[in-house]
Amino acid sequence: MNLSDLIVRNAAFTPDKPALRFEGETWSYAAFAARIEAAARALRAEYGVGHGDRVAILSLNRPDYLVLLYACARLGAMLVPMNWRLAVAEQLFILSDCEPKILVLERALANVLPQAAADRPGLHVAGLDFTPQGGMAFETLLARADGDGRDPQADLSSPLLIVYTSGTTGRPKGAVLRQEALLWNGVMSQHMHGLTSDDHVLTVLPFFHVGGLNIQTTPALHHGATVTIHARFTPDATLKAIGEDRPTLTVLVPATIQAVSDHPTWASTDLSSLKAVSTGSQVVPPHLIERIVARGVPVLQVYGSTETCPIAIYTRLGGDTSRHETTGLAGLWCEALVVDDTGLELPPDTAGEIAVRGPNVFSEYWRNAEATREALRDGWYRTGDVASRDANGYFIVRDRKKNMIISGGENIYPAEVERVLLEHPAIADCAVIGRSDPKWDEVPVAYVMLRADHAIGTDDLHTHVLAQLARFKVPREFVFVDDLPRTALGKVQHFVLRQGAEKA
Repeated sequence: MNLSDLIVRNAAFTPDKPALRFEGETWSYAAFAARIEAAARALRAEYGVGHGDRVAILSLNRPDYLVLLYACARLGAMLVPMNWRLAVAEQLFILSDCEPKILVLERALANVLPQAAADRPGLHVAGLDFTPQGGMAFETLLARADGDGRDPQADLSSPLLIVYTSGTTGRPKGAVLRQEALLWNGVMSQHMHGLTSDDHVLTVLPFFHVGGLNIQTTPALHHGATVTIHARFTPDATLKAIGEDRPTLTVLVPATIQAVSDHPTWASTDLSSLKAVSTGSQVVPPHLIERIVARGVPVLQVYGSTETCPIAIYTRLGGDTSRHETTGLAGLWCEALVVDDTGLELPPDTAGEIAVRGPNVFSEYWRNAEATREALRDGWYRTGDVASRDANGYFIVRDRKKNMIISGGENIYPAEVERVLLEHPAIADCAVIGRSDPKWDEVPVAYVMLRADHAIGTDDLHTHVLAQLARFKVPREFVFVDDLPRTALGKVQHFVLRQGAEKA
């Protein structure tokens, strides 16, 4: 069996059940399964896509994104989801690194094509909503489906995804996830969310990120549930969908929680259909969790990364969701520890690096043996994130290891300082970094975005932080900015701020 068989089996059990909803259209499980088969047959017949080949996609969220994922599973091929927010040069690097047989993309993102054609003259191109020069429309490709669309070698051990990391320390790395990683990730999602075929998932996060693709979307499809897809996140469309389409589950990262809860219709939107909202991707400010909980909706936290598919640590529906400062317990089908630099497990309430092991963990970085050896040690993925565990096993994620500031021999976790700053009513967002200092080695500096119609001085901010944290954790400087550098999911890129501070 391969992962696409889960869609085929659901189509057999409930052929008319809605699988996907998108922009007013509904695809049944039978129609979804048939399109997956047609795509697999066409890719194999037209371009010879088979076991180990790569298929790149550059697109906003749409049903055919998932069609290509499961078509690749049937063929034993690998889908390469490309971040549409990257610059063309960054996209060209990914195409050069993964060497796909075909690039499938939208017209609005076709500015990559001229240089891609020059760099890779043998690259085939298919347009999801247009006919690219020298290529063909995706619908035309499907019409050419012929022969067998199943590779006999394709099974759950076959690599399925190459997902490129954000590249905070140089060039992006392609994390390779096997089909079994998505399978066991789906089992943990079911455990986390109490997921059943009766659920209705609203997906607003991008599919090029494992959070949008795998926290709820693919697990819902594996269990025969319904998924409503938004091409991209907007707060008004998200709230309208919650109020009118009545989903039971959705995933919102802190930046999108902020956006929807600041929206004028937040208070009037009926949230009663939601049995939970899941969140993660960074340390989640407690005040954002409280905004949702105050509306009567439980908040589930999930910790993971591209390399863990991403579910690794979580709180679960029906479990203890009152510990807002924690990210939960190690998942049902993976192990997680807090370790020192040598890999030895640390005692409770001691900060160290999170290490994860399990069938959900990536197998390698694509064509990067050195980075793979550094990240995977004795089967454990060393995440680079700093956390501690309490006596009951709950993880308190503190920050990225590389973000930690060492000032006068004391460890300062920027996320802790940021949490305190965000409690001030004048602050919309902030980021804290370490700046070189001749006396203390490093000192904390805060970059602060103020809310509209709010003003505050540095002395007031200094007093606010000092009231809650030790003096050595108080930023030495507050820099007021209009915006902060961010990843596609809204996470602040601290490394960009550090680079700017070093050049200043």
